[in-house]
Amino acid sequence: MDLNRIINMIVNTFVRRAVNGAINTGIDYAARRGKAPEDMTPEERAQAQDAKKTAQRARKMQRASRRLF
Repeated sequence: MDLNRIINMIVNTFVRRAVNGAINTGIDYAARRGKAPEDMTPEERAQAQDAKKTAQRARKMQRASRRLF
């Protein structure tokens, strides 16, 4: 393997981690509807947790469907 390919692999790994982190942060923000967790009522907090779990299940289903097709 040449050096360019190795550098590309390393850069792609870091970019993938950054993009995944940004997506997770965005999903968390949307689930909380822009509120800080300490400003939320217990009901809102539970609803935000349910939304995060739903998003996680959707990502798992997306990965599973990619494997099938």
